[in-house]
Amino acid sequence: MSFFGKFSLAALAAVSLITVNGCLPSDSSPLDDEKEPHFVLGKTRVNAMDYTGAVEAFEESLEANPHSAAAHFQLACLFDQKESDPAAAIYHYQEFLRLNPSADNAQVIQQRIYSCKQQLAADVLPLPSAPAAQKQLEDLAEKNRELQDEVDKWRAYYTAQQAAQKSLPPAQSSSAASGGNPTPDDVSAARTVTTSPVTATAAHTVAVKPARLRAHTVVAGETLAAIARKHGVSLAALESANPGVTPKKLRIGQTLNLP
Repeated sequence: MSFFGKFSLAALAAVSLITVNGCLPSDSSPLDDEKEPHFVLGKTRVNAMDYTGAVEAFEESLEANPHSAAAHFQLACLFDQKESDPAAAIYHYQEFLRLNPSADNAQVIQQRIYSCKQQLAADVLPLPSAPAAQKQLEDLAEKNRELQDEVDKWRAYYTAQQAAQKSLPPAQSSSAASGGNPTPDDVSAARTVTTSPVTATAAHTVAVKPARLRAHTVVAGETLAAIARKHGVSLAALESANPGVTPKKLRIGQTLNLP
């Protein structure tokens, strides 16, 4: 084959290779996501039952590739089954479905999301048991009876005082009125003093100090995942508390809100 023939063949092969590469999708495939070093490390730690370390590795994998559906799925499973964090599990399950809406296990994941929501609701709003609720109702009914008896006693006392004043001559009635017989205001004051423990208890119940906001100042070498791990919060919760912060552009001295 002549030199020009060989050159033409090589040029044709190069053009074909460029054409094929141009038709391939630019986004990484799930297999490429699973080859990411932090992802591989996370799978290794899962096999070693180091679930906390696995969470750290998969979160760092997401920092390297925020569009990794595989990393979101692994984190969702860990938070759902190993770390008992239903809120974080829901977030990562939903992110997985957003990035991979045609997943074969989408229906199963929807069921896990529903289960996590039920668990989260049970943790946030625990319902009293039937015996406990019945005991609370009985205590409230007894307290109501005591208050009603107190009101009836003061009403009878006030009525008797009014009747006694009406039966006296005008001069004595005026003297008795100025001599210390309780007036409606006095009765109200006495009732206020009597019920002051209840009032004080209510005031004590209402006067709850607001929780102080927590913050963290970024130092050299820190990442969002490391900061979340240091303060015992999930990376998703930390990102939600700092919507304007870019994970890869943390600055030394930058202040972050802690959930």
